[in-house]
Amino acid sequence: MVQKRVPYKRRREGKTNYKKRLKLVSSGKPRFIVRISNKYVTCQVTKFKPEGDITVCTFNSKKLSDYGFKGTKNLPSAYLAGLVCGFLAKKKGIKEAVLDSGLHVTLKGGRIFAALKGAIDSGLKIPHGEGVFPQESRLKGEHLKLGDSFLKAKDKIMEAFKK
Repeated sequence: MVQKRVPYKRRREGKTNYKKRLKLVSSGKPRFIVRISNKYVTCQVTKFKPEGDITVCTFNSKKLSDYGFKGTKNLPSAYLAGLVCGFLAKKKGIKEAVLDSGLHVTLKGGRIFAALKGAIDSGLKIPHGEGVFPQESRLKGEHLKLGDSFLKAKDKIMEAFKK
């Protein structure tokens, strides 16, 4: 009699790709995790421990209103969320990481790569391919007619983390 092995619960629910996770974890570097929901962009930096992952820092685009920016799920907000998360990680002593996009499909010029660009601009070293980032005009929100709100928010973030 052949017994059928039931996959892990998170695999059955479609929440985790264990082959991809094993490759990321085996690198030994912290992971820069980007998750996109219907309303927000969340960025985290986590370290692997056998007992369970440890979240070093996290930032949700909902908190961008503290810096004077009103968007929460567009390209500029993803960039700013990655920028703040990168600064928080640098403050905690993280210098390099690997990108973890989870089960999201990574599209060239998408929000995941906008958040990655923000983390790289903050000073984190994350391996990436050339040409995957959104255009600079889209990062600044010119297609959304955001005006100066993006630049003001970016300046506030830079001032807050230079102290």
